[in-house]
Amino acid sequence: MGEPFSGQPAILDLLNLEYIEQNLYRSCVLSDAQRPRLFGGQVAAQALYAAGQTVPGGRLPHSLHGYFLRQGSPLRPTVFQVERDRDGYSFSARRVVAIQNGEVIFNMAASFAEPRPGPDLDAEPAPEVPGPETAPVWTQHSHHASFEFRSAQTEQDGHRFPTKFWIRCTADLADDPLLNAAVLTYTSDISGGLIGFEDGAQRSGPSVDHSVWFHRPARMDQWTWLDLVPQTAAAGRGLYTGTVYSEFGTRLATIAQEAIFREPRKP
Repeated sequence: MGEPFSGQPAILDLLNLEYIEQNLYRSCVLSDAQRPRLFGGQVAAQALYAAGQTVPGGRLPHSLHGYFLRQGSPLRPTVFQVERDRDGYSFSARRVVAIQNGEVIFNMAASFAEPRPGPDLDAEPAPEVPGPETAPVWTQHSHHASFEFRSAQTEQDGHRFPTKFWIRCTADLADDPLLNAAVLTYTSDISGGLIGFEDGAQRSGPSVDHSVWFHRPARMDQWTWLDLVPQTAAAGRGLYTGTVYSEFGTRLATIAQEAIFREPRKP
């Protein structure tokens, strides 16, 4: 495995999983750039990519539902164990557990399907947003290697993270639907839609669970627009939803995430 990266590894390194044996994969890329917590979007993207290695050809991710169970470490390898629940006529169901040091840190249910002909409809048009060429660069996300960020919201506006922003992967992802879906999963956890609820005392914390529905194939090495909207907060948790659009206004995916939302614990 060698020494840990001194910075954040590139996305293609993170998704280059080692095949151990049937249904068992491992990520051996270590990093000292994000201590002490492993980025949740990374482990979710890796879990989806591992599951995708086990499905029949031509079946693409259409949904995932994951739970973050323990804090992972970026300084340990992560093992992904895939359960092949079912391969039907056009759908495949998989379950994945991510393991570090003998303990499950994340689990996921994912479903894959063959694209079928049918209506291509959307209830709402894409929002009118400033183009990526005119939006300022968001520098606080610079620790995510392989990505560019642009947002009309700026650090000077007092935002910890943007909730409406452009993002583009700088790596060449080619026309690989599984790879692009995994990269979309990675980006879907980069910000937090509960930022708008924060009042100085209550604050968005670690993710609890995360869902993504993939509506249409994405090219994540092109600009995509993420629009995250807070929905509700209660019992120490908050829920937000999000939509991912292509640069041309096509709805690519829908996100729903619940995260801790309460006054931070004292050190």
